[in-house]
Amino acid sequence: MSRRRVSLADLNRRTATGQAGGLLATTEPSALGGFDTVGVSQHTHPTVADISECLFFSPGDGRIWLQDQRMILLHSEALGSLRRELIDSIGLDKARGLLTRAGYVSGARDARLVRQQWPNAEPTAAAIAGTRLHALEGVVQVEVVHARYDADRGAYEGEFLWHNSSEDDEHIAAYGVGGSPACWMQVGYATGYVSTLFGHMIVFREVDCRSSGAAHCRVIGKSAHLWEDPEQDLFYLNAQDFVGTPPASLPPSMPEGAQGKARTTYLGMPPGKASAPPAGTAAEPTAQATMVGASSAFNAACHMLQRVAPTAATVLFTGESGVGKEMFASMLHRISPRKDQPFVAINCAAIPETLVESELFGVERGAYTGAGTSRPGRFERAHGGTLFLDEIGTLSLVAQGKLLRALQEGEIERVGGTRTVRVDVRLVAATNVDLRQAVREGTFREDLFYRLNVFPIHLPPLRDRRDDIPLLMSHFLAHYQRKHQRQVPGFSQAAVKAMFHYPFPGNIRELQNLIERAVILATDGEPIEPHHLFAGGEQPSSDVMSLHLNPNSTGTLHAAGQPQRGVAAGAVAPQNPAPPQSTSCWNPTPTAPPTVAPLHQAEEQLLRQALHSAGGNVASAARLLGISRATMAYRVKKFGI
Repeated sequence: MSRRRVSLADLNRRTATGQAGGLLATTEPSALGGFDTVGVSQHTHPTVADISECLFFSPGDGRIWLQDQRMILLHSEALGSLRRELIDSIGLDKARGLLTRAGYVSGARDARLVRQQWPNAEPTAAAIAGTRLHALEGVVQVEVVHARYDADRGAYEGEFLWHNSSEDDEHIAAYGVGGSPACWMQVGYATGYVSTLFGHMIVFREVDCRSSGAAHCRVIGKSAHLWEDPEQDLFYLNAQDFVGTPPASLPPSMPEGAQGKARTTYLGMPPGKASAPPAGTAAEPTAQATMVGASSAFNAACHMLQRVAPTAATVLFTGESGVGKEMFASMLHRISPRKDQPFVAINCAAIPETLVESELFGVERGAYTGAGTSRPGRFERAHGGTLFLDEIGTLSLVAQGKLLRALQEGEIERVGGTRTVRVDVRLVAATNVDLRQAVREGTFREDLFYRLNVFPIHLPPLRDRRDDIPLLMSHFLAHYQRKHQRQVPGFSQAAVKAMFHYPFPGNIRELQNLIERAVILATDGEPIEPHHLFAGGEQPSSDVMSLHLNPNSTGTLHAAGQPQRGVAAGAVAPQNPAPPQSTSCWNPTPTAPPTVAPLHQAEEQLLRQALHSAGGNVASAARLLGISRATMAYRVKKFGI
């Protein structure tokens, strides 16, 4: 039986006039209402029409947007060709991991879109939006068999049927029917979407697949702690096999029923690998080591690390404080040929200028008052291994000159000594300042900068790798449950939303501190709430705005968490929100008689007001005015706004 094709515009028109008929029956199975906790009808917001309104086409400049995310139309056969070449060139396991991670990032991005676009949607309705988005994007038709989420236990369980999988079509065309499931990107998408939505790791597994001879694809999704063996599933989310560690043993005093909840979320490091403190936890040498992440920015840094590890090149880590530079430096040492030799770290910012030379190069007995014994410096202690200089940008110009000489000559002299000592160290440095700018300002030596900048690796701030937030939340929650002997099932929806909107000026270190504080403050058996997380004076983002339509067709922007009355479903949260003080958008019904002005002036003023209300976001301003993004962009350019 052939199915009728319709355009997106036709879909909108039919849905808006209630004439969808058989169309919705094919794209939205009746099983969409099969949630065990809350019944969700096929008309629950966001509907297909709501979601389709987020899709914008601009053929003139060759761009497509899903809300504010750039999209592309790609031939399914082209993606199938890429898939086939990946499998043939790098092997099935590596290709599966790469495609699973790509799907995870796509799902996480769509979950963030839903959170921004419909911030007041019920959790089950938001979960259903993922199935509709996946269908709208042409990937697969999803039929919900059942799904439930228990916030009190932090437990998710769901079963889904996938129909018309484009991934299966291409895999079968290339390899025929085989013996294992092949919907790798779709499994990654489901894992990324639901994990991001509910704020903890939820693992999806394909148990039946058309590529292995089944009539339909069937997938099961569960919270990671409900699976007996999630290790292999999580393994495919790794960029490299050194990313992550196995789950630590649970404290013997923890009750049996809490063991599943406290299991560490990790990303598949094979047993037996060495461990080091998590990012930002140098003061906790016994903490479980985990480099957690699945975002493209995190994976790019991991690939760079893997690339340079076998060499002896100097590495310079850059990035804001708290992004995990020391963690990456430690991992670099552990996967390098020098792994059996010492790893010596020193924080240059913590050493007084008068002691820098003795700390780095050592001191001979009697060199100065108080030097009662000779002792080696950090260079000698790191001989044969790796020397990590953290916050190197804080060194004085004098200390920089002495460090440069040691690097150039490969030898040092102790303070008060008369002989040179040959040293063989691999130097790894880190800084949270722009060294190029420091060179221009004359506070950092140019020759030392070029000596250090052999292989720079930039570690992005957490606000630029928000896809990793649910993984980090799960990991630190499990870690501090074990450390403090607490039984906290997870995070409430309000807490998850607050964490995704929080800017994290302290990056991973701050996220870790927030989770530890919340685990201590929360009552056993109850989920973590926002007031547990932000009890130390932090200011959760108040500039996350939502557009709510009123009966008189006017719109009002509300800050996140602000109570609303009579709010229409399908509220919009702009990507670049307006400042908190601007909480109302333009009201076309003035309280005083309007002043008549020429049409072009009124149009320009209306455009400017809409842009101001949308915080400069063209797409959001276009929605406020009820026009397309392309029309809005044209008129903005026309008036030179």
